[in-house]
Amino acid sequence: MTTTKVYIVYYSLHGHVETMAREVQRGANAVEGVEATLWQVPETLSDTILQKVKAPPRANDVAEIRPEQLVEADGFLFGFPSRFGVMASQFKAFFDATHELWASQALAGKPAGVFWSTGFYGGGQELTALTAITQLVHHGMLFVPLGYTFGSGMFEINEVKGGSAYGAGTFAADGSRQPTELELQQAFYQGKYVAKITKKLKNQPLSS
Repeated sequence: MTTTKVYIVYYSLHGHVETMAREVQRGANAVEGVEATLWQVPETLSDTILQKVKAPPRANDVAEIRPEQLVEADGFLFGFPSRFGVMASQFKAFFDATHELWASQALAGKPAGVFWSTGFYGGGQELTALTAITQLVHHGMLFVPLGYTFGSGMFEINEVKGGSAYGAGTFAADGSRQPTELELQQAFYQGKYVAKITKKLKNQPLSS
């Protein structure tokens, strides 16, 4: 059996999305025959700005990805913080650099899910995912939502919980809040869920 490669590509300014990404990776790697790899997109903010916003150092065990490396993967999970209801500009800049892949439709037919972090309830827990789908559509990628397959965790109302039928999510609040156990469970589940679908599609390719 050939290995199914899942790339978890993320941008994280204050660490919340990185925490979610590592759990997504754990979930994906729990699927037999799947190799899940973490990647970061390049930073676009200057060191001066990063110091002003008190951003912690970027993970030194996660390499930066180049657009052309996306073709190596069989499936994807893209993670990013929200900015006014859309993905952070760093991630949008990365997608903007994939124009050659778009021109050749090199990513068409590959499954992809999204996960995210917002500040508060009005910060785009659904809108951030919804607006991100446009990037996938132009590449011909297959958006893989969670639906309500996560089960009872989707209906939790007794505690603050990010995420939706679109994918896993967390709330950062003023930056001090960290992903909860339930949010991390959903991230793990999403990684496993998308990995299973990616593996199935790889082993049963569409006929031409």
